Amino acid sequence: MTRGVSSTAQFNFDRRLWRRFIKIAQPYFYPQEHRLNFWGFAALILVLLIAVVCIAFFVAVGGTLLGESLAPVFVNKYAGGLVKQVKGLVASPAIFWAGGGLIFSALAFGLMRRAVLPRWKQWSLLGLLLFLSFAVNGANVSLSYIFRFIDTALGEKNQSTFWLNLTLYGGLIITAIPILVGYRFTRLKLGLYWREWLTQSFLSDYFNDRSYYELDSNSSHTEIDNPDQRIAEDIRSFTSVTLSFLLDVLDTVLTLISFTAILYTISKPLTYGLLLYATVGTLIAVLAGRRLIKINYDQLRLEADFRYGMVHVRDNAESIAFYRGETQELRQVSRRFGLVIGNFNLLIIWQALIDLFQYGYNYFTRVVPYVIVAPLYFSGQTDLGTITQAYIAFSQVLGALSLVTNQIQQISSFAAGVNRLGAFEEVLSRPDGLEPPVDSHIQTQTAQQLSIQRMTLLTPNSEQELVRDLTVNLAPDERLLIVGASGAGKSSILRAVAGLWTNGSGIVVRPEISEMLFLPQRPYMLLGTLREQLLYPRNEETITNEQLQQVLQRVNLPYLMDRFNWDEILDWSTVLSLGEQQRLAFARVFLYQPHYAILDEATSALDVTNERHLYHQLQSTAVVYLSVGHRPTLVDYHQKVLELTGGGAWQVLTIEEYRLKLAQMVG
Repeated sequence: MTRGVSSTAQFNFDRRLWRRFIKIAQPYFYPQEHRLNFWGFAALILVLLIAVVCIAFFVAVGGTLLGESLAPVFVNKYAGGLVKQVKGLVASPAIFWAGGGLIFSALAFGLMRRAVLPRWKQWSLLGLLLFLSFAVNGANVSLSYIFRFIDTALGEKNQSTFWLNLTLYGGLIITAIPILVGYRFTRLKLGLYWREWLTQSFLSDYFNDRSYYELDSNSSHTEIDNPDQRIAEDIRSFTSVTLSFLLDVLDTVLTLISFTAILYTISKPLTYGLLLYATVGTLIAVLAGRRLIKINYDQLRLEADFRYGMVHVRDNAESIAFYRGETQELRQVSRRFGLVIGNFNLLIIWQALIDLFQYGYNYFTRVVPYVIVAPLYFSGQTDLGTITQAYIAFSQVLGALSLVTNQIQQISSFAAGVNRLGAFEEVLSRPDGLEPPVDSHIQTQTAQQLSIQRMTLLTPNSEQELVRDLTVNLAPDERLLIVGASGAGKSSILRAVAGLWTNGSGIVVRPEISEMLFLPQRPYMLLGTLREQLLYPRNEETITNEQLQQVLQRVNLPYLMDRFNWDEILDWSTVLSLGEQQRLAFARVFLYQPHYAILDEATSALDVTNERHLYHQLQSTAVVYLSVGHRPTLVDYHQKVLELTGGGAWQVLTIEEYRLKLAQMVG
């Protein structure tokens, strides 16, 4: 698959990326068609955050007061300041503000209930995730104090205090582990639900109005390359990374609030210097990330192209073996892989430059807390545990402020995936699908007949005129045979009848597509059971196995019942020969008895005897059919012939006229 036109764009952290992200992310949580749209979604996120903060506030206050009532001496000795602050909050208006916040949140969600109730599961899981994030951050803050007390006890050689705090540490770990496990489980579960919903949404749009066909992703001019990768891999990456980044940002905010306060009480110069250092590092990382987005975008596309080349070889292995085309196939696959390696080398170079910056950025900062706090310890202004807590707080704040710096590679890859999904979504959601303007395409009218009125048919790219001013009418009891040289446009007329090719002018009058059945030269074999294969493209549960057995006998395939089970799932395109596949396609016609059957060289792999048998069986039904073929034997089964003579010219002949022409050609 070659480069699509959209893949040459230069992608940055800009408004377009943000708009694409919101358009993909929002619908799972909030309908885009709602009158408030994005602002309603953003408001609900804020309201949910307020509710979680208020709940966390009440849990923290209740937990502190409960701890004091159960172990007053211990809590007042090691957390007396915290108890004092909590009691002050209880006595202040803060408790009423928190209660008001919960009431406000409930009212806001109540007003938005029509948009939220169908999505209660995702909002509940998101709220639980936010609350668990608060709990994890609270556990980290508590651990920093416990490590401070432990190191201070070691410095003072106070065994009783040391063992007491070590026991407290064990109790905190026992409590924190279920919280961490629940946090990870909820995060993965929400990501899975989100991926399932988003994948189904994209699949629905992909198969709607034949978008999968109109996209023509195998063309060199396609806007969207590798839609399979975008649906299977980019969506998985989008949901998991979005949740991770959302929670990382929240954790960053909480960490900054809690540990910056701790760090500020220890050393003000250390706090200010850290903020400046992290700001400069983030700006450098963002500048480097602009280039990485483009490189990662190309890497995703090139990897998909290489994989598609290998799948193409697998699907056509027998044909390649007959032609002994191994050398050419190796050349084309190697060329695709060479592009993968070349772009990955560029990615390695840029990653090395960013690693150089990141390693220096991280390692140089590790010694800073010791350099600034150690003199305070040596002068007796602080204890040993303070140095440990300063280092922990410094590391936590630095990690929070360096979120972009440390994850620029992942953010760049994510941005590339957002752009690929965004471009895909934009193409799928275009008004009127992917059709050309009305004044430049073939119109379709629905009626219980089949006719073509003054149709001029062009190739999809308008580079070639296949047929000009074609007019042909079929009576209810007439069967039409379309003949002509290879490349004259025989199959293209069938595509126009089916509505697949609409570039040109004129009118096609036909029944509803549901009343027609198309049989291509190579029938489509789905990956399913033999029963599903026969019933395709429907899945009629009312059809019995006995009926299926009868239709298999009717197309000379009774032995399939002995070779396979009805519910055996196989790759039927490799299990059955092409002739057997064509007979199976005729079985579908006999099962559903459509008003019209369109046969595109549907018997090309059959011997004359089987061909005659199938057409005789078809003539015994009420099905009106239209055939494309080269064999002279097909003339016997039709009443009218449409001959394409090349250059857009055509003529309609009776069977007698066409037979006379064939005789003259032979003579």
